[in-house]
Amino acid sequence: MKPPFDVRPLSGALGAEILGVDLAEDLDAERVAAIRRAWLEHLVIFFRDQQLSSSQYLAFARSLGEPIEYPFLNGLPDAPEIIPVLKLEHERVNFGGIWHSDTAYLEQPPMASMLIAREVPDVGGDTEFANMYLAYDTLSDGMKRLLDPLVAVNTSALADASKTREDRLKDNARAGSPTQYVAEHPVVRVHPETGRRALYVSVAHTERFAGMTREESLPILQFLHRHQIRGEFTCRFRWRPGSIALWDNRCAQHNAINDYQGHRRLMHRITLAGDRPRGPG
Repeated sequence: MKPPFDVRPLSGALGAEILGVDLAEDLDAERVAAIRRAWLEHLVIFFRDQQLSSSQYLAFARSLGEPIEYPFLNGLPDAPEIIPVLKLEHERVNFGGIWHSDTAYLEQPPMASMLIAREVPDVGGDTEFANMYLAYDTLSDGMKRLLDPLVAVNTSALADASKTREDRLKDNARAGSPTQYVAEHPVVRVHPETGRRALYVSVAHTERFAGMTREESLPILQFLHRHQIRGEFTCRFRWRPGSIALWDNRCAQHNAINDYQGHRRLMHRITLAGDRPRGPG
């Protein structure tokens, strides 16, 4: 079925720009379904020049799923489901500047995440995305047999990942939220809508394999972390004010590049509720 807009792939691995859609309008069911099909096919989709208020941004998110609040930070006063992803001019570490799938340390991690660019530097601040279907498909049969039954222990407390939250926690932490989340999920995740298998571990959140020590787990995890971000599995998106990215946390990872020291960058993020990951077994 031909979509009612133009879909232009960004790379051979994943990602596509959607042209000819104004998300400030009320989208009919046909258009929403076509956007979802494009998203499931390309894993991350991008829109340009979208001048959305918070309520319009939330309305688009609700057409695709259920917005949920982020566990560590407060959202906007008038829209708690929208969190500001901010790096100030004097700050050295950026929020989310490590390869990851969002909040994989929750029992039910989010299905999707969405960013809209409010303020961006003239140069820098791109985001990379990686295809975890390809990361799994290109493993040897022997490695797949090893990984298919394994379970990963995911935590919010790994040092490199928690460091990227420090600046925002100083000024915008949610009162009473736990200091650490831990959840066990399959290393190989079966996508509930496409039925495809994807690697579901990340350098940001995966501490070890269940039933093994971290020392025992690290050699395989380190191989997987290198493998899953190979250049041929990735795309890179350059932001402009009003740009939107919508990605599938169940089969894609992302990394915010920290190459704009001395400049301010402000994005608004929404995450959409997901289900508990299931493995091949």
